[in-house]
Amino acid sequence: MQFIIVTGMSGAGKSTVVHILEDIGYYCIDNMPPTLVTNFVTLCQNSNIMMEKIAFVVDARSGDRIMRLADEIEEFRKSGNKCEVLFLEASDETIIKRYKETRRKHPHAKGGLLIDGIAMERRLLSEIRTRSDYIIDTSGLLTKQLREKILALFESRKKYESINVSVVSFGFKRGIPLDSDLMFDVRFLPNPFYEPDLKELTGLDAPVRDFVFKNRETQTFVDKLHDMIEFLLPQYVEEGKMQLVISIGCTGGKHRSVALAEELGSFLREKNYYTVVSHRDIKLEQGVKQ
Repeated sequence: MQFIIVTGMSGAGKSTVVHILEDIGYYCIDNMPPTLVTNFVTLCQNSNIMMEKIAFVVDARSGDRIMRLADEIEEFRKSGNKCEVLFLEASDETIIKRYKETRRKHPHAKGGLLIDGIAMERRLLSEIRTRSDYIIDTSGLLTKQLREKILALFESRKKYESINVSVVSFGFKRGIPLDSDLMFDVRFLPNPFYEPDLKELTGLDAPVRDFVFKNRETQTFVDKLHDMIEFLLPQYVEEGKMQLVISIGCTGGKHRSVALAEELGSFLREKNYYTVVSHRDIKLEQGVKQ
């Protein structure tokens, strides 16, 4: 049997992930008390019910019991069961926005300030977050992009090399992506922002890509980046790492980083690595509400 524990912050997208897992054949159970996970698995193993893939949502709705989840998982694994832990998080601003839109109550606000409930939940989940196999920050992700990440982790791994890669473009002025494993600063390259014909375009547009890649410095950087990433990925696989987040940043996250993230994504796909490319700040820089 395959087991996944889905946990993380309220408002970070656990319900969406459950729907995606159900679509690929997982039997999903929401709001499972941490202390019942092992008992439920034992029941399944001793029954005639054929369930090969099971996902549990275990989160801070369990109250203080969630703090025991990390130890429960360790005991579960010691008994010979394989269990992967997926932790979903989002920025305070994103969570507040989502709760305002849905008008639902946060499980830890208890009639008080929403921001205080979020802070309490982060404290309760801090231990399990450090022990999670995968951490996905959904702050800037569309549902389609989140789906791609989940499929890359739990469905498509047999079709590709045994590590999944996320390439993220971003703007330094909006902060560094929290889940970055490798980060590259491309602000040293000539900036299309200062070209009147290119300012309103993005790194997805051919004129911007041509401007970025016509520079000798860009070609040199790309060659060295390819060489380093191609060397590192097998080393990470050897160490058992299954997910790698590569972040590429420029000033605003609209031009240079976007073009280079797309190029790196194409290179990795050619090398048979399942790769998802996303652009965290491109819509923000275009003034589009994300």
